[in-house]
Amino acid sequence: MLSRREMLQAGIALAATAAGAGPVFAAMQTRRDPRVEAATSKALDFLAREQKRQGYWEANGGAYRAAMTALAGAALLAEGSTTTRGKYAPNIVLAVDFLLDASQDGTGLIGYPDDYHYTYGHGFSMLMLSQVFGEEEDAQRRERIKKVLEKAVRFSAEAQTTRGGWGYVSAREGQDFDEGSTCITQVQGLRACRNAGIVVPREIIDRAKKYIADCTTSEGGVQYSIRGGGARPPITAAALAALFNAGEYQGDHVEKLMSYCREHVWPGGGGITQTQQFGHWHYTHYYYSQVMYRLEKEWMKYFGEVSAELVRTQASSGGWQDATYGPVYVTSINATILQMDKGYLPIYQR
Repeated sequence: MLSRREMLQAGIALAATAAGAGPVFAAMQTRRDPRVEAATSKALDFLAREQKRQGYWEANGGAYRAAMTALAGAALLAEGSTTTRGKYAPNIVLAVDFLLDASQDGTGLIGYPDDYHYTYGHGFSMLMLSQVFGEEEDAQRRERIKKVLEKAVRFSAEAQTTRGGWGYVSAREGQDFDEGSTCITQVQGLRACRNAGIVVPREIIDRAKKYIADCTTSEGGVQYSIRGGGARPPITAAALAALFNAGEYQGDHVEKLMSYCREHVWPGGGGITQTQQFGHWHYTHYYYSQVMYRLEKEWMKYFGEVSAELVRTQASSGGWQDATYGPVYVTSINATILQMDKGYLPIYQR
């Protein structure tokens, strides 16, 4: 039996042939610059080497194991490997099993309650495991993933604040604090679960979308928090990607965010490197690449610029460095950017 990914590839080829677009399809297949392919392979091999024998990855100082494992695992999945097929299948199996074991039976949190800012890891883990779920051929592991994701959705619902966002920890802990970046991880994770067939109550997403709208300034930028903090390009790009994931592609609010990103992220006045002045460059383009990929007319120009920057700055080891979180974090998101157009991860597909 063909896997969903094999059927997707076959369907694309068949559609192109039926439309008489053989040469066009062939051109699409060769658009990926060999330098980009080489950089991607080096990055993925770097991640494979950095994985611990217990299956996890970690940030500087041994922190954020759930988040790093989910991000690195998603980057390997984007290559086309699954738990049963492909070069990185053994790495993905270890990562999946680690995240499943990290699920807390009592609460549904994927991660550890004493981890700093554990909602990031929870959101990224929902996203990664939901991408595995549809391709999982082992019946026992598939059922286990389903149960973990169902509990994870309930955890996110209970962790949501009164304003509809999320903070660094669950609101059930008595901290009714929320901020933009953690909200984005939950929205994407929940939407990925829903796309995979896990029940996600609509009101959770609707409240989150309202939260993002309430955080948006008159100029179209999304603030750090509903309490203020000023419009920030990285969070605005992430919010726009989350809205796209939630099915919001049009409307005044989306257009405001898009206009802000065009000015402050890309193309802007300073080209692809402009957002470096705001910090979180890799984070910004991790999300903005998701937006650009869905805007097909702009994708090739954007990807040409962002991939050239990533190839230029990659270390000989295959990774990139981030002073705060370390190489696993930044290499995982950069490898995902470089593979956005491969189309293997459902959450990023057009």
